[in-house]
Amino acid sequence: MSMLQNVSFKCYRLLNWKILIATTLFFILFIIMVLPQVTENSRSILGTGHSPDTSLIYSAEDLYTMAEAYGAEGRMYYIKLRYTFDIVWPMVYLFFLVGSISMIFRPLEIKTFWKKINLLPFGAVMLDFMENIAASIVMYRYPLRSPVIAELAPIFTFFKWSLIGASFCALIVGMCLLISRQLKIIKI
Repeated sequence: MSMLQNVSFKCYRLLNWKILIATTLFFILFIIMVLPQVTENSRSILGTGHSPDTSLIYSAEDLYTMAEAYGAEGRMYYIKLRYTFDIVWPMVYLFFLVGSISMIFRPLEIKTFWKKINLLPFGAVMLDFMENIAASIVMYRYPLRSPVIAELAPIFTFFKWSLIGASFCALIVGMCLLISRQLKIIKI
């Protein structure tokens, strides 16, 4: 069994409804209570709501423009946030998405390849961390240029959001399949 199959299998085996309810509640509470506070603090310190983390598409030049707009204090705040809040938040959405996808797809009798769909959020978190490292380096070194790293940050961000979107799509498709199966609309 490959490492990916092993991780996927363990997620299916170890997760249960109690864990899913806990991770879902934590995810919802985080979105309601923590994210708005962090957003407001960031907006007041950075002077803008524009951030590489929340953008789908931006360029290396856009990243340098943000670094300039943030100022020295804002750049240090941005870096600090990447290694505090932005370590916790990816873990929150990882546990929610992996738990939800695993619990939805577990009863479906689908081919092994598609069973690994519960691994999508792991890729998103990995890219999130890579984005944070790259953007932090650019912020730290500014006004010096950070060739390659500045060009990689937007790529990491785009694919992070793509995998997060794919994870939510997988969750929705899985729920539709499970409901269809329960209603005996389709046989899976």
